[in-house]
Amino acid sequence: MTTATRSRSATLPLLATAVTMILWASAFIVIRSVGDHYSPGPMALGRLAAGSVALSLVAALRPRRIPRGRPLLLVIAYGVLWFGIYAVALNAAEHHLDAGTTALVVNVGPILIAVLAGVYLKEGFPRGLVAGLVIAFSGVVTIAIATSTGRHDAVGVLLALAAAALYAVGVLLQKQALRDVDPFTATWLGCLAGTVACLPFAPGLLTELRTAPGSATLSVVYLGVFPTAIAFATWAYALKRMSAGGLSSSSYVVPGIAVLLSWLLLGEVPAPLAFAGGALCLLGVAVTRLPPSALLHVLGNKSGPRAQL
Repeated sequence: MTTATRSRSATLPLLATAVTMILWASAFIVIRSVGDHYSPGPMALGRLAAGSVALSLVAALRPRRIPRGRPLLLVIAYGVLWFGIYAVALNAAEHHLDAGTTALVVNVGPILIAVLAGVYLKEGFPRGLVAGLVIAFSGVVTIAIATSTGRHDAVGVLLALAAAALYAVGVLLQKQALRDVDPFTATWLGCLAGTVACLPFAPGLLTELRTAPGSATLSVVYLGVFPTAIAFATWAYALKRMSAGGLSSSSYVVPGIAVLLSWLLLGEVPAPLAFAGGALCLLGVAVTRLPPSALLHVLGNKSGPRAQL
């Protein structure tokens, strides 16, 4: 393998991750803007249906090998849990919680993923990953404090915790499925499975389509094409080539990006504390990306003076 090839193989997953995080952050802004017109279940179905159509159009361009047996069951399972039920739970949680509290509770997910991946996928617990998760989660806590409006209840917290757990389990199932299924096919079939799981909301979606303004419906289509079809495809591409714990830690940049987008697009000026939280999130994710040798060097510099005292 040439140096250029190795560089590209290392860079492309990072670029794919960046695309995913930016689009997922934009989803929070769009969901907030259409929440008055589409309820949680119908919104999830509309989003997944649009995503399924977009992915199916791409799939039609080239024949795809449909997996069988255990790989197919894994794809269906994570599709139902993460694409389908997770989306409904998250949408419903935001009807009970403010955005800051929702972000705080849902971002328990990457910690769960790191623990479960370390145990069940044998990824271990690298020092940089653990340190980065702690720093990044403290950033989410800071953002939550800065953006909290005090609107919360037990139902909302339980829904957000359920979303976090579904996120964690979905990623672990997807990681296993990607051993035998290519990233695009896994995304396409997972989205279809999630769409089927949300079909009970079809009557509600049809009713809300008739009453919602065209801009809200276009926003739901945006959610399906960009944060779902494109972002989940780039996520799967990166997950195929990275550890589940390491990649999931990247989602800690989403609250920070969402704060910036809400400022730029919605005119919601964030508190200075929110900026500090976003910086901590970025720092934490950067720490998870440090190679072990670099992390040991940093720790060594910090501990060296003490050793000489």
